[in-house]
Amino acid sequence: MSLSFLLRLNFNLEDFGRYPMQDIVIVVVSVNLLLSLLFRTYTGIVRYTSMADIGRISCVSLISAVIYYYINVAAVAYTTENMFPLSVIAINFFINTCFLLSYRLFVKWAFRYYSRYGVINKTKAVIYNAGHSGLVVRKAINEDQTGSIRIAGFMDDKLTRAGKRLDGLPIFATSRRSLERLVKQEKIKLLIVADETPDTQILNELVDNCFALNIKVQKVLPVDKWINAGWSPAKLQDIRIEDLLDRSVISINNEQVSRENKGKSILVTGAAGSIGSELVRQLAKLEPSVILLCDKAESPLHELELEMAELCPATTIVPYIANICDRIRMQQLFEVYEPSVVYHAAAYKHVPMMEKNPSVAVLNNVLGTKLLAELSVEFGVEKFVMISTDKAVNPTNVMGASKRIAEIFTQSYNTHVNRQYKKSNSGYNPAPTRFITTRFGNVLGSNGSVIPRFKHQLEKGGPLTVTHPDITRYFMTIPEACQLVLEAGAMGQGGEIFVFDMGQPVKIAELACKMIRMSGREPGIDIQIVYTGLRPGEKLYEELLNTAENTLSTYHEKILIARVREYDFVEVNDHIEKLIASAQKHYITPTVVLMKQLVPEFISKNSAYEQLDKDIIKL
Repeated sequence: MSLSFLLRLNFNLEDFGRYPMQDIVIVVVSVNLLLSLLFRTYTGIVRYTSMADIGRISCVSLISAVIYYYINVAAVAYTTENMFPLSVIAINFFINTCFLLSYRLFVKWAFRYYSRYGVINKTKAVIYNAGHSGLVVRKAINEDQTGSIRIAGFMDDKLTRAGKRLDGLPIFATSRRSLERLVKQEKIKLLIVADETPDTQILNELVDNCFALNIKVQKVLPVDKWINAGWSPAKLQDIRIEDLLDRSVISINNEQVSRENKGKSILVTGAAGSIGSELVRQLAKLEPSVILLCDKAESPLHELELEMAELCPATTIVPYIANICDRIRMQQLFEVYEPSVVYHAAAYKHVPMMEKNPSVAVLNNVLGTKLLAELSVEFGVEKFVMISTDKAVNPTNVMGASKRIAEIFTQSYNTHVNRQYKKSNSGYNPAPTRFITTRFGNVLGSNGSVIPRFKHQLEKGGPLTVTHPDITRYFMTIPEACQLVLEAGAMGQGGEIFVFDMGQPVKIAELACKMIRMSGREPGIDIQIVYTGLRPGEKLYEELLNTAENTLSTYHEKILIARVREYDFVEVNDHIEKLIASAQKHYITPTVVLMKQLVPEFISKNSAYEQLDKDIIKL
């Protein structure tokens, strides 16, 4: 206030002495103290000054100016003394506001400068995502005084954002040229992916360019999972190969899927497996009356039961240890729990293992499916959803052929059951069981799949073993596969084989190279890739549709219906009975011969059974 008077009086001390400065000081101190207590301007942390703090300070300055004005009006009216001329009040308002704000902003800038430049050995990073999530991550990292990361800019694939600035930092395009510029000028060593659903193709190109320029790539956990707990370096995780193979988020008809499963008793076979366990997790969200977890693996089943007790305590979970080939044990399950829907995920799936044990493949994959299907009809199950594989198309191995035979049985059985229903008094009997098949390729992270094996080999220092330089496979995430299974099961009316859109196939050799680079090493230099040759029954390329088949679209863009030839149930059932009888005696060659007779397109490759194909041709 004294400075305001001096400025107004041009520093004329004689004029300055005409004002009652002692009374003015008492009034100013009292007013400012009262307003500070009312608006609590003293509680804000200076280095974290926000717009709310700026507004509060400006409001206090304005109110104090109004109070000074009315005090001056009263003083002139009662004492004829002019305590606060209007010009002094205006000058004081601007000086007071500017000083308080400038002080706070300077302190905030000083702390930001220190956090950004004060530690020389901080890792320079750029954030991929110039949106809300990227901004939140940037502020969180900057406020971490103990952190070792300094954000130098943002990257974004949207051309409208590139070249602009966000929170004072430049936004770069995701091109290789931009990365080279960042490395050369800013010495960038780290790329932080803050986009929760990045485009897979763009992310792959970005990661490849980063590896080539020796830039480490990490992703941050979704903001909503840590924003309340605060930032810590643990929120950053190394990018995984699954993130680069992941596909766009799918949308499902939640109402229809929920309607098909809500309040019902649901049986999941193979529940302890990778697909079965994820099906259980997703089904629990649909509020069924009970979920029956059927598996013969005790420990994994026990772990799943404990997990579900924590995740969904309101859902009734019943673990049921059983072999699906044990008719008496499975019949007991149907009698006691009366499942309305069956998701059949139990199967032997390892190609080389089943090639060596064809009788076991038939017993588990064919007999188990047949037994469950018959019990489902006997006990009035509404829907039976079988999970098949792309290896059932033009099978070259015992495992694929056994799954194709299971498909043939359930399809023909569905037709047979419907015919029997129509012959009976269908107006009084309940609707027959509807059999639905879902067919898809490899899932990321499933037990025994290539990615966990590569990770294990990397941990040991290599080499990574690939069967053939040109071998390719389709990949799908486990949650996505299970979502599509539920969707297909809901839309199925019986007899369909639903084929899932698996995207583009991936070369396993390229996958191995990428995983080596993601570990910070170079393929062929630090870690070797060894080609071991195709395993018995293994294909170079997987198929999802037989060449003699075509497809029909559904309301879901990622689900198609395969049009396959129909089979006579009586003939199929008779042939399968002979096949099972042979398998139960554990005959090897006769069992495979019977499989080839039922599935003529089953042509063995790289297998001891190739001679059988030649003998059949001769006959």
